[in-house]
Amino acid sequence: MTANELQGPEPGQPAAPPVLTGAQALVRALEDLGVDVMFGIPGGGILPAYDPLYDSKVRHILMRHEQGAGHAAEGYAMSTGKVGVCMATSGPGATNLVTALGDAYMDSVPVLAITGQVASTSIGTDAFQEADIRGITFPITKHSFLITKVEDIPGAIAAGYVIAKSGRPGPVLVDIAKDALNASAPYVFPEKVQLPGYKPTVKPNNRQLKQAAAMIAEAERPVLYVGGGAVKSKAYAELAELVRLTGIPVVTTLPALNAFPASDPLNYGMPGMHGTVAAVGALQRADLIVALGARFDDRVTGKLSSFAPLAKVIHADIDPAEISKNRVADCPIVGDLKLIIAGLVEVLRETELRDLSGWIRYLDTLRERYTDDSLEPMKDGLLQPDYVIHRIGELVGPDAYFGTGVGQHQMWAAQYLPHEQPGHWFCSGGAGTMGYCVPAVVGAKVGQPDAQVWGIDGDGSFQMTDQELVTAALEGIPVKIAVINNQVLGMVRQWQTLFYGERYSNTNLHSTRVPDFVKLAEAMGAVGLRAETPEQVDEVIKQAIEINDRPVVIEFVVNKDAMVWPMVAAGTSNDDIMIARDMAPEWEQED
Repeated sequence: MTANELQGPEPGQPAAPPVLTGAQALVRALEDLGVDVMFGIPGGGILPAYDPLYDSKVRHILMRHEQGAGHAAEGYAMSTGKVGVCMATSGPGATNLVTALGDAYMDSVPVLAITGQVASTSIGTDAFQEADIRGITFPITKHSFLITKVEDIPGAIAAGYVIAKSGRPGPVLVDIAKDALNASAPYVFPEKVQLPGYKPTVKPNNRQLKQAAAMIAEAERPVLYVGGGAVKSKAYAELAELVRLTGIPVVTTLPALNAFPASDPLNYGMPGMHGTVAAVGALQRADLIVALGARFDDRVTGKLSSFAPLAKVIHADIDPAEISKNRVADCPIVGDLKLIIAGLVEVLRETELRDLSGWIRYLDTLRERYTDDSLEPMKDGLLQPDYVIHRIGELVGPDAYFGTGVGQHQMWAAQYLPHEQPGHWFCSGGAGTMGYCVPAVVGAKVGQPDAQVWGIDGDGSFQMTDQELVTAALEGIPVKIAVINNQVLGMVRQWQTLFYGERYSNTNLHSTRVPDFVKLAEAMGAVGLRAETPEQVDEVIKQAIEINDRPVVIEFVVNKDAMVWPMVAAGTSNDDIMIARDMAPEWEQED
């Protein structure tokens, strides 16, 4: 080292960038982005990155499966609004992330996935633990990078982070060859990420806002159809102001259940396959649908050709690809939903609006007629699952964060939990990924360490990723998991009951005591509890609330024949909604 190097650069001259290995550059880039936690599992292809991570301020949480790492990153992102970061090695490590990345893509969750790759000279040779993860994930990521040069690592990590969180959020993959991680180069973190061709439209068009306001003013039966985009843009205050100003009834999709308080008289609940009669009826009888960050998913529309036959459509979304994809929009508005709703409110303040009292009376009548609050605690000597979930919601309260697995329990959670606080609800919606719950609530608790975080899971879904309880126990992440144990794959069994002549092929899990969920939880370092009577239900929930030094698993042994109602059978019209087996509502015309 020369004397000049010891003295540093001349006054007024910028310091030379430090020379780092690719692995060091990767970790430094994450630090420069403000990443505070990541979820992952090391292996040969990514091992160089784990050495500098040893000394980093970034907390790494060692998961038990890469799918768990991906779902934990999702849960963290959902509870914080930040980008969730996960890391895996090459080959099977990377492919194990695929389900979580597909899930994040469907539900627009910002995730940055970093994978190791074999050396660049071995790519394409079927080397040990080689997989073309970039090609594999191309359809289920917003973008994917394959990095073979060490100097490209900081820019790729920064660009991936920006892409994941901007526009319509989603997952981004950065795959890094092992020789790039081992090589060295000056570390240059981009002052500004330049992404030619990637310019999401944020500000809405004023002309379209005025057109939308005019359509709202003319409508006699308008409905605000609110989707997950309202949660991604945090448009909660703007949405509340729009409802207050116009008095338009609201329906909220599965990912948007807490975008507008469920207790508000103008919230008619969730539409679609297992939605409320009032919400389904509102869309079917509407003359105007104002779709806000929703994508006209098949679970909502039912048979598309019969969906909302009398309605004109205003469709507002950050993603222009969603506009008119399933239902043609009469007024398309592309932009950030928070800005769209704020702009619409501003125009509507100067607009004369119709009296909607007759339309509201009609929807109130549907709600009153087809809402059954008489939950039975038990049937045939077993707990009823909807009662159990209702009691969890009542005793835990609306300030907790709730995540679910996929199946009947997910729909009961959508129907009976208190959806009041914005951003406190998350589940796998578009992909319907069983196994989502446990790792996702672990990630959510990491993001919200001072809040109660509850998972509502089924015995089938729970057994797919229950190993992440070990992670929660060892890392000091005291989540609460309610296992709704009906001993079967409940939603599949419901379909077999209704559509397959009660031929229960391979849906019986025989999980009354195999596994013993209490002992399984204890073996993994958690507290295991069980409830089989209504009195025990309240007792174990209260007990779980008081335990905050370890994860808690509560097994609720419930009736396997309970079904989720209402229901629109797949491929049928929403007009054919069933409120019970062989029972449909008596539709009437509104006033």
